[in-house]
Amino acid sequence: MQIDDALLKRLEKLSYLEISDDKREEIISQLSEIVSFVDNLGELDTQNVDDSFAMTDNGTLLREDIASNDKSINEEILKHAPRSEDHFFIVPKIIE
Repeated sequence: MQIDDALLKRLEKLSYLEISDDKREEIISQLSEIVSFVDNLGELDTQNVDDSFAMTDNGTLLREDIASNDKSINEEILKHAPRSEDHFFIVPKIIE
């Protein structure tokens, strides 16, 4: 996949980010490196690797699932949102 200015503009639109003109080439270069690395992963032969392979035999540590409802956390998060109403984020409609 080739990362170019047209693709970067599309990503900006989808992510609601604005990249300054002086950073565009740097971002394109970094994204190209990431895509190249991911493409290399596709070349790995995983035919004989067990689907349940894990690096440790200990498993995942679990904790007791205790429900809590601290309204101050919600208010703290929403006060940083550009728009909110009735304890929800208001975001632009995105359909493509």
